[in-house]
Amino acid sequence: MGDLYDPHGTYDLAEGLRLPVDGLDYAILALYFAVVLGVGWAARRSVRTSLDFFLAGRSLPAWVTGLAFVAANLGATEILGMAANGAQYGVYTVHWYWIGAIPAMVFLGLVMMPFYYGSEVRSVPEFLLRRFGPSSHLLSSVIFAVSSVLIAGVNLYAMAIVLQALLGWPQWVAVVVAGFFVLAYITLGGLSSAVYNEVLQFFVILAALVPLTVVGLERVGGWGGLSDRVTERRGGDFLTAWGGTGIGHANPLGANWLTIVLGLGFVLSFGYWTTNFAEVQRALSAKDLGAARRTPLIAAFPKLLIPLAVVVPGLIALAVEPALGAPGSGLSYNDAIPVLMRDLLPNGVLGLAVTGLLAAFMAGMAANVSSFNTVFTGDIWAAYVRPGRDDAYYLAAGRVMTVLGVLAGMGTAFLAASFSNIMNYLQTLFSFFNVPLFCVFVIGMFWRRTTAAGGFWGLLSGTVAAMVHYFVLYRQGIVSIPSDQGANFVSAIAAFAVGAVVTVSVSLFTEPRPAASLAGLVHGMRPADGPADDGAWYRRPAVLGWGAVALAALCYVPFSF
Repeated sequence: MGDLYDPHGTYDLAEGLRLPVDGLDYAILALYFAVVLGVGWAARRSVRTSLDFFLAGRSLPAWVTGLAFVAANLGATEILGMAANGAQYGVYTVHWYWIGAIPAMVFLGLVMMPFYYGSEVRSVPEFLLRRFGPSSHLLSSVIFAVSSVLIAGVNLYAMAIVLQALLGWPQWVAVVVAGFFVLAYITLGGLSSAVYNEVLQFFVILAALVPLTVVGLERVGGWGGLSDRVTERRGGDFLTAWGGTGIGHANPLGANWLTIVLGLGFVLSFGYWTTNFAEVQRALSAKDLGAARRTPLIAAFPKLLIPLAVVVPGLIALAVEPALGAPGSGLSYNDAIPVLMRDLLPNGVLGLAVTGLLAAFMAGMAANVSSFNTVFTGDIWAAYVRPGRDDAYYLAAGRVMTVLGVLAGMGTAFLAASFSNIMNYLQTLFSFFNVPLFCVFVIGMFWRRTTAAGGFWGLLSGTVAAMVHYFVLYRQGIVSIPSDQGANFVSAIAAFAVGAVVTVSVSLFTEPRPAASLAGLVHGMRPADGPADDGAWYRRPAVLGWGAVALAALCYVPFSF
């Protein structure tokens, strides 16, 4: 069951995609790696305490944390995964941005950051500790640690595909080499190193993807030529955002407008962007509450335009390589970007494109490794295994956990190989781990009657419900859903619905906490937010947030018919 699953694995995804690189390309690549390690070496001097290592001393300006916020997500999820989605699902992929990211990022900045930042927590599980108690804290910490390692493995695997295409290395060698560079600069400089490298990587990524898009469009005769080729192969709806999404209609995504809006636009999107610590950690490193709130709002504006540099290349790859994704062709949808690099880019530009791809994967992996070391060290090791030690001990422990996180990511990298579209794998993980957490979090934040027992059992039951739907009902063919992505949307809805019902039901039959203990943890019961945001109107969170939402709605207009 599931049109993208390969039970035998797809470890030779990039076979036959050896890129024609020369000395100039290697020089560009070597220069980039030298700069990355140099940033890590320079950042090490600012790391004196565990707060410096895990949250950059809460000292970074909003423009830095905003770019790092979007760059942390601009890894395998965006580059290989969304290009693969573009090739397989067409313009439907824009839903992951304009309905599946922007509203949730705005909600995080306007509503949730005051709770996170104002409570001075170091992680999302630590907030749950204060709201629900030790049981939910430990369960959410374990979930975060596991999901961070699995997602870091996705980025390593994607990186290995590119290195295999570039150098012809076996994938296990590519995984080890790629993991070493991420390990080096995070271990040296902690979150500061990761964040500043992410800002650098953001611009390197754009410098790589924009030429690929421009050259690709020129090759296929512009947007008109691309539309003609793709429409001939996949039909007119393939280039619309909502065509064929009526309930009961068939479309490549295997989902209707209701599952797109509820499954992706609400539960998966809000579950990821508001509780995924790899993202929230960047905002928590901001210098004050105003900067923390603006972090996801600033990130929303470049996020609006990312489809032009990621989804469009996926469509171009489908047009220029008809065998892409075809059974027995040796080319999966994950190969969309490497195919374009091989066929379209001259030397020098090719080296820049490869460097941009590696920068994206390193940003994605670094984001998840830095969140793993923070959660494992602070919320598991310091809380339950070795409590009460001095700060120097936890700083050293954080560095050790970084090493272990990278090694574990190497071990999980090949789990992604069982999916020919790694976005499917990532969305499966999000439905398992992020959606139940968001469900419990948002109920506890808006309903003061939510109890510790309700939070724990809601989180556990939501996670189990998503797994049962995916592995038992969907994979065993008990329910029929046309695609893995459609199944993920339904899994996410099931996780949220079951988690909500259980959280509310258990809370009604268990004793709530005294209202006085919920100040700063429940909406309407938080202390003052502190100093007002910068007076300039264009810096106000409400202006930034609603402006991003309005632009996202306008982006749909050209693709609605």
